[in-house]
Amino acid sequence: MATRTAALLFRRRAGAAAPKPLQQYVAGLSTAAGHDVLDDSGRSGCGEGNRKQWVELPPFAPLDANAAAQAISRGGGGEAACSNATAIRWVRRCCPHMPASLVQKLFRLRKVKRNLLTADTSSTDGITEQLRLRRVSAKDELVPGDILFLPVNIQESSVAEKTKKFGNKNEIDFIRSLEIYKDSNIIVLNKPPGMPVQGGVGIKNSIDMLSPMFEDGSSEAPRLVHRLDRDCSGVLVLGRNQLSASIMHAIFREKTADAVANGTQQVLQRKYVALVMGRPRHPKGLLSAPLAKVVLPDGKSERLTVCAGSNTTSVQDALTEFRVIESCPQGYTWLELFPRTGRKHQLRVHCAEVLGTPIVGDYKYGRQAHQNWSPLPMPQAIDQEMLKKRKLPFGLALGGGSVAEEQPQLHLHCKQMILPDISEAMQRLQSSDADHDFSDLEKLSFVAPLPLHMRLSWEILKSVGK
Repeated sequence: MATRTAALLFRRRAGAAAPKPLQQYVAGLSTAAGHDVLDDSGRSGCGEGNRKQWVELPPFAPLDANAAAQAISRGGGGEAACSNATAIRWVRRCCPHMPASLVQKLFRLRKVKRNLLTADTSSTDGITEQLRLRRVSAKDELVPGDILFLPVNIQESSVAEKTKKFGNKNEIDFIRSLEIYKDSNIIVLNKPPGMPVQGGVGIKNSIDMLSPMFEDGSSEAPRLVHRLDRDCSGVLVLGRNQLSASIMHAIFREKTADAVANGTQQVLQRKYVALVMGRPRHPKGLLSAPLAKVVLPDGKSERLTVCAGSNTTSVQDALTEFRVIESCPQGYTWLELFPRTGRKHQLRVHCAEVLGTPIVGDYKYGRQAHQNWSPLPMPQAIDQEMLKKRKLPFGLALGGGSVAEEQPQLHLHCKQMILPDISEAMQRLQSSDADHDFSDLEKLSFVAPLPLHMRLSWEILKSVGK
């Protein structure tokens, strides 16, 4: 009888862990009503006075974002990417709208429970399973099929606490006009120049701070997957839920690791367009120049520079492919840049210090070249509509900043990005199959048009060269 009871409980528990799309639980969690509330000793209370409602999280079914990213990047098959997780990590994943401080408080006050199935063999019907809830601590390891319960009153209060209300319709319309693509797992934007992607000291508005504007009625705000410099523009990807963002972030890391290891995987591809001062010696090539941080004389700020040695731990390998698009008689060159690794300021340092051609408008790494800057004359044939300057929300401006200006804007733009279809990959990862094949996973290509100041510079250089 003991063996039969254990087998029955195992089958019941495995059934509770049947895979479900995790997105079901992101916007709102199911409410489990009528479960017996037990004290920490595991004794069941009696009577309706001791029955309460609980928010029931989805059964624990872990996914290792790093392992999933490796499988997707390699485009082959593999076993399910699973890993253990603690109770607090699972709550954070299922309830991304809930502040971390509130999650920690729930565990501290013993408000988080875990299901515990037991068998009652004394009933007349044979074996009867009873659901019993026990307190779970934040660092307790979960096993597949475990279900956690939170107090039902947490659901509404945490959403209200986290969700920021935006009442300015012009700002909302502007942010949403940046969308290039959107599905259930990612949002792709054409980031305007001058808008930071991440908040910091002195920054009032950034992409991550304004990301709730992309969602209607959702408690979960999109998350940054990678970065673009404040003055850089172009394709920027955000994950619409924690799992997709984690996998995408891991794919970006995997690309860099693969490139450093002399790999050839190109599941993630990026193409930048830049206008540089001067002309490279070769029409195309591969730049392999490691980068290291150096502190400037003021002792507060820092910059990156090419480092020949690799003795220090701060040195990072950096690889960039380049190709000349067009050389202009005024001494400027349009380049296509393909970063194989994803290091901070990689393209700007490689252009300035390796090619010897700093990017126009890059006053950090091309300061000396800009000391003798002389703006080009504005041709009469330029469309006057392109010359109009207009104010945009969040302190941004449209117009100006071309090579005809005294202080041109940064001429660096992420024009194209090719990504694996993450939504399809996540459906396969969350399926009941033990093996997942990504060899036929479709790739998505996103293209962002050049910003106005770069289009204007193109027209000016083309007109002057005639």
